[in-house]
Amino acid sequence: MLRFGPAGNADRFYDEGYKSTVEAPQWLSGMGLTAYEYSCGRGVALSDGTAQKIREQAVKFGIAVSLHAPYFINLANPDPEKRENSFRYIMNAAYAVEQLGGERVVVHTGAVMKLELREALENCRKGLREAYTRLEDIGLGHIRLCPETMGKRSQIGGLKEILDFCQLDERMLPTVDFAHLHAIACGALNTEEDFAAILDTVEAELGLERARQMHMHFSTIEYTQAGEKRHRTFADTDYGPRFELLAPLLKARGYCGTVICECSGTQADDAAAMQKMWAEA
Repeated sequence: MLRFGPAGNADRFYDEGYKSTVEAPQWLSGMGLTAYEYSCGRGVALSDGTAQKIREQAVKFGIAVSLHAPYFINLANPDPEKRENSFRYIMNAAYAVEQLGGERVVVHTGAVMKLELREALENCRKGLREAYTRLEDIGLGHIRLCPETMGKRSQIGGLKEILDFCQLDERMLPTVDFAHLHAIACGALNTEEDFAAILDTVEAELGLERARQMHMHFSTIEYTQAGEKRHRTFADTDYGPRFELLAPLLKARGYCGTVICECSGTQADDAAAMQKMWAEA
């Protein structure tokens, strides 16, 4: 069964008087949702006590928790100090998701900077291998790092790059962000065939069973020639991509991973809308 949920807490969560993420699993369950992505984009600042409370509520209400690692990670950077910082962010994120009862950590792999692309990609490959060595050393080798497709031309994260990284270790799953893929190609996902081509590529590279488990991000998005500008909402009908084109494909192909909605402020309601589209497909 495919799981749906939001990235972080929606505006309506707070508008209805809720204040703590500890309350999020029950609130999401009331909407019929079954997933939640905890954001540590600005750094991991989650206490063990709070994580345990969230975990207990997530288990009680059937919510699968994933975690987005800090945005500062750049495994392409050859500077030893900066690379060490990136490893620390990954280790902290892995520890936090373990405390939350999850196993998926969404990771931005890095940026090219002034490097040759080939060198930057090789640095990322070495970094991901090293990350798993370190995870094993601290008893977290079961954590699934999920490198994400990115939406800006300055970033490493094309679909084929991400799938290449995932070939390094079977524990890794791609985070396919359809909004980012739409933005980086200046609005390329407009038909069911466009989405089918993405799934076909993932399945060809990773095999159908592994592809079915992949992590997904979805929202509508505003973009420029440089790529991603900002995430929008499903109500912003001038923007794509549109999940109604993807839902039938996920249903027909038996996908059973997680779809996280990153719409701006309406992510829970839009996640529920996606779940409805999928159920009715």
